Amino acid sequence: MKNLKTILFIGLLGSLFSCENLDIDPQQSLSTELAFADKQSVEGSLLGVYSLTQELEVFGSLPQVIADFQADNVRFIGSFPTLQEVSIFTTQADNATLRDVWKAHYRAILAANAVVTFTPDSPDETLTTEERNQFVAEAKFMRSLLMFQLVNLYAQPVNIGGEDALGIPIVTDAFSGEITNYSRNTVGEVHAFIINELNEIVADLPDTYATSAFTRGRATKGAANALLSRIHLYRGEWQLAAERAKAVLDADDIYGLASNFNFWSENNSEYVFSIQNSEIDNGRTGSGGWGSYYNSAEDGGRGDAPFSDYLLDAYAATDKRLAELSKENVNAEGVSLIYTTKFPDVVTHSDNSPIIRTTEIVLNRAEALAQLNGINDESLELINELRERAGLDLLSAGDFDTEEAFIAQILEERRKELAFEGHRRMDLLRNNLPLRPEGDTYFDESKPGENKTILPIPQRELDINTGLVQNPGYE
Repeated sequence: MKNLKTILFIGLLGSLFSCENLDIDPQQSLSTELAFADKQSVEGSLLGVYSLTQELEVFGSLPQVIADFQADNVRFIGSFPTLQEVSIFTTQADNATLRDVWKAHYRAILAANAVVTFTPDSPDETLTTEERNQFVAEAKFMRSLLMFQLVNLYAQPVNIGGEDALGIPIVTDAFSGEITNYSRNTVGEVHAFIINELNEIVADLPDTYATSAFTRGRATKGAANALLSRIHLYRGEWQLAAERAKAVLDADDIYGLASNFNFWSENNSEYVFSIQNSEIDNGRTGSGGWGSYYNSAEDGGRGDAPFSDYLLDAYAATDKRLAELSKENVNAEGVSLIYTTKFPDVVTHSDNSPIIRTTEIVLNRAEALAQLNGINDESLELINELRERAGLDLLSAGDFDTEEAFIAQILEERRKELAFEGHRRMDLLRNNLPLRPEGDTYFDESKPGENKTILPIPQRELDINTGLVQNPGYE
């Protein structure tokens, strides 16, 4: 998407709260009037929002890698200091990587705000009300997705900190040139904003687009319902989570489980929403990207993130999710390491970012129904679909003595299906489970509610904005 001339002036901001260190040539910037002058410009500005989320620090793998490094699926063996801090729970507020994650998210949020603010008043009379509503809805979807990722990283989950825990600033204004000292909204307020926003826009989003890439890579009714399902699941609102998941799965002409594990990075029914990358258009940098982090040095990657022994122990030897989606590498010290093959492109970083998959929605519904109804036939049927695809024996109600054991099994299936996609950290925290198992060196630091299970508000933002408050443990 970056090859389109879609970068708005707000996309050039270095920080949410500051214009310092900017070097903007007015002749290279688009004025607001030009950016929303006609349909082509409006849609180009919208595509610019999607483009900004390709960045390494947004959905280009870094936040997902950070989540993996805190949890128990990945064995961090990298040397990058700012990521090593995250992995061993010694993060400081001046961590430059986490500063850039915060900044890049708000840059994309400000771009979305501009689309929301200025699209309704575009002077192009050929731009229909339906089109205006759709473009605004797409921008609101992306804004919601961005805010939800941020609040999950920088705030305690609602089941731990409660509704009144400090979240992130809710910013809905387009940048006007004036600096505003935004304060942190509560987690409850952030969740309520996102839920209300998504509920309002579902009707204005299409079911599909003319191309498969847009159907999987732009906001749709299915994507909005899927994100709502995830949010309600994280909040423990089981009935709502189950209902929104069903709304996605009922659209079985659009979404469905792949029959095998050869679906990666293709625009097929396994994907509800993914960030579209190509060989010439992606969020890669010199040291990052999905393929770079998750592939061995032997295969051209950084080699930072092999399977942990904990994750390897979770798979049966015959599980296709291990056999077909992993590769062994013996490093220079003769140590055998296992890496995922979900992101094979370490050269051009063309692998799409798997933000929401049909598999996740199946698991959302299975878990929510189990929380509501205990051991039940539909949840069993849903997880057995996944186990059958993985080449494993099917389960029956008699295999479980308690409701808790049944839910634990669903969470284990979730762990193995969604490994290396950034879900594990929140799946543990929202279930009041430590990020590392007992016996791990960092077990105590990883317990739910511990200060450094969440990230610090970047020191640079605190220095600029006196309205922000730091998370405990980072003062």
